[in-house]
Amino acid sequence: MTQQPNPSARAAEVPQAVDYDEPGLLLQLEPEAARLLDRHEKVAVEWFPHDYIPYRLGRDFDKEPWTPDQPRLTGVAQTSFEIGLLTEDNLPSYHRLIHGMFGNGDGAWLNWVGRWTAEEGRHAIVLRDYLTVTRNIDPIALERGRMTQLQHGYDHDAPDTLHGLAYVTFQELATRIAHRNTGRYSDDPVADKIMVRIAADENLHMVFYRDIISAALKIEPSAAVRAIVDEVLAFQMPGSAIPGFLRKAAQIAKAGIYDIRVHRDEVLMPVIKHWGIFELSGLDAAAEEARRQLAEHLDKLELAARRFEAKMAESPFPRMAGAR
Repeated sequence: MTQQPNPSARAAEVPQAVDYDEPGLLLQLEPEAARLLDRHEKVAVEWFPHDYIPYRLGRDFDKEPWTPDQPRLTGVAQTSFEIGLLTEDNLPSYHRLIHGMFGNGDGAWLNWVGRWTAEEGRHAIVLRDYLTVTRNIDPIALERGRMTQLQHGYDHDAPDTLHGLAYVTFQELATRIAHRNTGRYSDDPVADKIMVRIAADENLHMVFYRDIISAALKIEPSAAVRAIVDEVLAFQMPGSAIPGFLRKAAQIAKAGIYDIRVHRDEVLMPVIKHWGIFELSGLDAAAEEARRQLAEHLDKLELAARRFEAKMAESPFPRMAGAR
């Protein structure tokens, strides 16, 4: 996971009222969760963080302390790596929340939580080793940031199943794209290779959650649509407590690593189209109203993206290659 901004996010809390049989839904979805976990384990590639780190560049910090002239990464690339790592560090909080969604036991849901947690743990390892060995970020500031982030945690009540699954679908895709773009923007082949590897993991995680929601839409279509729209309207990534986050998030958006256009066109739209949200029939009145709100929200994001692009076209701020 990474922490990148959604400039359109609203501050309102996501409604968490459960008007469907949540235990029953989990039970009905468990065979599909087992199938998707089996599929994931067959396609996931085992990899080792140490294979991606240029240890030959390492030097002893007690003999040669870090100084600001040492990083090759500077500016937004450095900021985006920092935000990404500090967000990944909060894995214990994320594990607690996802475990809370699925309850106790040893079935497919809990087996998935364990697998997901183990794979996500590698991301912070490889990012920290890279940044430390290459001296691309002040290691003291990075450790202090980690301490702040983990002590603050991500303190939210566990969401109900449909809201939680909808949220992590969008979040995993947002993370994949933000990590991939951070690697590209860094102009460092080693950093780019690391981010390509992490992004591949995040994509598989997104596919699991996306496809389990597809199954849920067949069982509880109206409740699922309402949950999806709730999460789109209130979408925020889990790292806003990072010191200086708003300023850093604005820089990341200006660079084109993760801005309104990326959020709308590369995160929201592909998943919404995959689920066929606007083609579903037989929804209740509340779900129809939610779908109307979703269309309105997407239109507003399009207008906001165009305004932002026009502003950036006149700005000297260095944008990522290909960013509009």
